[in-house]
Amino acid sequence: MPPTVAVLSTGGTIASTSASGGATPSKRGAELVDAVPDLESHAEIEVEEVAQIPSYDMGFETMTKLAAAVRHVAADGADGVVVTHGTDTIEESAYFLDLVLDDEIPVAFTGAQRRPDEVSPDGPANLLAAVRTVTHDRFDDGVYVVTNDEIHAARDVTKTHTSALETFDSPSAAPVASLTRSEIRIVREPRSYSPTFDVGEVTSDVAIVASGAGVGRRPIDRALEDGVDGLVVDGTGLGNATSALGDAIADAVADDIPVVVTSRCQAGTTAPVYGGDGGGSTLRSHGAIHGDDLPAHKARIKLAVVCSVADDLEKRRRLYAGE
Repeated sequence: MPPTVAVLSTGGTIASTSASGGATPSKRGAELVDAVPDLESHAEIEVEEVAQIPSYDMGFETMTKLAAAVRHVAADGADGVVVTHGTDTIEESAYFLDLVLDDEIPVAFTGAQRRPDEVSPDGPANLLAAVRTVTHDRFDDGVYVVTNDEIHAARDVTKTHTSALETFDSPSAAPVASLTRSEIRIVREPRSYSPTFDVGEVTSDVAIVASGAGVGRRPIDRALEDGVDGLVVDGTGLGNATSALGDAIADAVADDIPVVVTSRCQAGTTAPVYGGDGGGSTLRSHGAIHGDDLPAHKARIKLAVVCSVADDLEKRRRLYAGE
């Protein structure tokens, strides 16, 4: 008996066609599946519509709905899940699911850089690769992004190019596997590389503030005035910020607002090395959390989940740091 794969569609370029006001998602999940007859040789496919939006409009409400859909199809006996999604925020949705799901079922996100009505669309090949991934005997749990014949762990993957087909990479790690015409070649263990949090609705407001030459403290002050639940400071180098931002970070933590410091560098981890008012060592002494190798947009997802789980600053800090 063939395995059962649930395809959950959310829109994105893989489902978009040209329109007078600009390309928009117009194709339903069933149409995407019907365009790839080879899927039937790998699994019995079931399709569910979760959303029909461009992924730049993805939010926590829809991501939570998507997580619920995965739990539902898993409970109904699906052997794997494929999520079709726009590539703008596919890594954020995949990481969110990796943080909140504890189902023993593999989930593969996939999308496209070229629309179905463009020359040489990549969506059909990516959809087939995703189905092959979740039906492979080495993939029994975890969340992945599958495009361009590569399989990336949700925690590590990021979009590196606006339009190239080979846009997805795991800068501080490596792909989990690659696909050939006949097999999947495993590079590192297929599994989740993220902690799991028991969370329902995510309503936390977490702001991202970018450091850079001459940036003052006003962005943080404005975020605090707006009543944010947490802050991510996208720092420079090893996780440093301007002196003005460093002072504002100290004030934010004193007001019980968790602050995570990341780096705008594409690869590598943050480290508390430098002193001065904005150096990483000083920021840690203020109570800021170093974000390791997560980019700011993923650190924001994790901090929003943590803030939805815990109310106390110290507990939020411990949960984020995995203590």
